[in-house]
Amino acid sequence: MDRRTFLGTLAGSLLAAPLAAEAQQQGNVRTIGFFGPPPSAGRLVQAFQQGLRDLGYVEGRNIKIEYRYTDVALRGHPDLFSRYAAELVRLNPEVIVVSVTEAALAVKQATTTIPIVTVSVPDPVAAGLVASLARPGGNVTGLSRESRDLIGKNLQLLKDTLPGISRVGALANREDPLKSAMVADAEEAARSLGVQLKVVEVSAPTALEGAFSAMHSDKADAVLVLGGGAFYLNRTHIADLALRNRLPSVFQNREFVEVGGLLSYAPSTTANYRRAASFVDKILKGSKPADLPVEQPTQFELVINLKTAKGLGLTIPQWLLQRADQVIE
Repeated sequence: MDRRTFLGTLAGSLLAAPLAAEAQQQGNVRTIGFFGPPPSAGRLVQAFQQGLRDLGYVEGRNIKIEYRYTDVALRGHPDLFSRYAAELVRLNPEVIVVSVTEAALAVKQATTTIPIVTVSVPDPVAAGLVASLARPGGNVTGLSRESRDLIGKNLQLLKDTLPGISRVGALANREDPLKSAMVADAEEAARSLGVQLKVVEVSAPTALEGAFSAMHSDKADAVLVLGGGAFYLNRTHIADLALRNRLPSVFQNREFVEVGGLLSYAPSTTANYRRAASFVDKILKGSKPADLPVEQPTQFELVINLKTAKGLGLTIPQWLLQRADQVIE
C-alpha cells in the first residue's frame, strides 16, 4: 500500500468512527412521553428533568422526551386531554409521565400496554387508575399526593390560625374527577371541627372572581382551595382574589403561598416531579408498573406567608410560626 492509499484509508476510518459512535448512541436513545405542566409552571418540569440527569439520563444524548402540556386543556379545553394522550401513544414511548388526574385518565384510556407514571394525582385508587397502592395491577404506577388525607389537616390549620372561624368557603373545580370525593372529605372534616362549610364550584378560570365574591358576600371567614390542576395554573390570580376579598386562604401546594396565599400544608410537588424520574429509571431497566407500589409522601411542608397575614391584619400564633418549614416575609 502506497502512502497516498494509506492516508486515504486512515482518513476514512477516522471519519467512520464518530459516525458509527453517533449511530450507536442514537440507537440507545430511550423515548419518554411527558404530559404535564409547561416549564413556566413552578419549576416542575425542570425538577423532573433534573431527576433524570441525576440518574444519568440527558436529553439529546441517551433520552428523548416528547412533551405535551396540560395548561391549555386545563384552561377550558378538556377535549385536548384525549387528543394529546392519543398523540403520545402513537409515538410509542417506553414510558409516559403524567401529572394531573385528567391527564392520567386520558393516557390510561389510550393505552393498556405503555407504562404510565403518575406524579401529582391525589388519589389514584379513587380515580380508578390502580387497583391498590401496594399492588397497582396494571400499566400505571407512580406517586400519590394523598390530597384527600390532607383536607382535614388543612382545615385544622385554618382553625389553629383563626380559632374563632365558623364559616369556611371551599373552592372546588367542577371538572376535577375527584371533586366529589374531596368535597365529601371536606364536609366530614368541617363537621368534626364544628365549622360550617360552603362549597363553591367553578368550571372555568373566568368564574373565579364570581366565586370569591360569593364567598365574601356569604360572610365566609376563610377559604379552603380543593385540588390542583387548573387551580395551580391560576394560583397567582386565586391568591390575589383571596387577599382582595379579605379571605385567609389555605392550599395543598406551597406554590400558592409563594405567590401570595396565606397557608399551605402539603407534600412538596417539586420533590414529587424529581422522584418520578426514579420510576422512569426502573421501568427503562425492565420493571413492570404492576410490580411497583405507588408511593405516598412521607414528608410534608408547612409554609406561611407572613406578608399576606399582615395584609389581612392577622397575627399568626408564635408556636405555629416555629413549626413552619418556611415563613415568607
